Amino acid sequence: MPRGNFLFTSESVSEGHPDKVSDRISDAVVDLYLRGDPLSRVACETLTTTNRIVVAGEVRGPESITKEKIEEVARDAVKDIGYEQDGFHWKNAEVEVHLHQQSSDIAQGVDASGNKDEGAGDQGIMFGYACTETPSLMPAPIHYSHEILRSLADARHADANSGLGPDSKSQVTLQYENGMPVGATSVVVSTQHAEDLDQDRVREIVRPHVEKILPDGWMCQEDEFYVNPTGRFVIGGPDGDCGLTGRKIIVDTYGGAAPHGGGAFSGKDPSKVDRSAAYAARWVAKNVVAAELAQKCVIQVSYAIGVAKPLSVYVDTAGTAAIDEDTLAGIIQEVVDLSPRGIRERLELSRPIYERTAAYGHFGRELEADGGFSWEKTDIVDDLKAAAS
Repeated sequence: MPRGNFLFTSESVSEGHPDKVSDRISDAVVDLYLRGDPLSRVACETLTTTNRIVVAGEVRGPESITKEKIEEVARDAVKDIGYEQDGFHWKNAEVEVHLHQQSSDIAQGVDASGNKDEGAGDQGIMFGYACTETPSLMPAPIHYSHEILRSLADARHADANSGLGPDSKSQVTLQYENGMPVGATSVVVSTQHAEDLDQDRVREIVRPHVEKILPDGWMCQEDEFYVNPTGRFVIGGPDGDCGLTGRKIIVDTYGGAAPHGGGAFSGKDPSKVDRSAAYAARWVAKNVVAAELAQKCVIQVSYAIGVAKPLSVYVDTAGTAAIDEDTLAGIIQEVVDLSPRGIRERLELSRPIYERTAAYGHFGRELEADGGFSWEKTDIVDDLKAAAS
């Protein structure tokens, strides 16, 4: 993101967006397998459409996990989101399960054996980012976009008569001055709603959630506050649009404020560096910023399938670093083991902690008591400061 004065926009989608429904089911399957065996291998994709759920992919884990159990966790996920509509209902949707055994060719590259350490589950590049725009060290546009939708979802879950449906989207454009956000120039919210609500009423239901989330004085002008700009939004979710796992990778990360390597997260166990290394890169970047070694920090790591060590570690602080960036990259590799095993063990990623990540972003979340969102810890700040001194 450039420094100076500019507008920047990010969007979010709610837990009831069809792609997020698919992400939620895929991550529920990951958690199911990890509960049975922490070293399970899962690559699970989900398609959702009108009263149909299709789960497919590759797994290696306990034989006690049957198609019936997978169907059960899929229905439970949809029920928890709140879909009880004619076109998509947790009880009435047809669920197909087409999971098969992981390829032995892939397994031999990933598994540790003899003198060989665990290898990366695929080749690829992964990015992490942190900045000083918000207390969570996340970019402000995506942070507020997520929080607006989370507030709407909380209201819907708390009141069955709220008039709100599960499917919604938000988009926040912020004005930056001298590289920092100072206010919103436009806010867009589209939300599924009860059939008997007119759009003026929907607008007034949404308004307090936006005003509550944005900092004081940041609300946009009235003519730049858009709620359901196309009008009626009664048919939504997978009945309105087909959902697929992994189609909201920018929503899942930094809202476009930082690069993304291209790989999705949901449905993948932590041997897949698409997920685990992206989490580790966020962890490192957040600690660099928390240590006041930079105001912004992009971390890139790269891997080859079956190879344990990262092929490269790159640091870009947009000129905000307190020390030389090449030196910082070296310090990071001294302090942190970025091998797949090192990441998995340090962040304790072999636990069933993934279903909760499927909506409202994988980053900028609160560390949870059972280790959920462990990549948000700032536990290597002192190590980084000591190495940099």
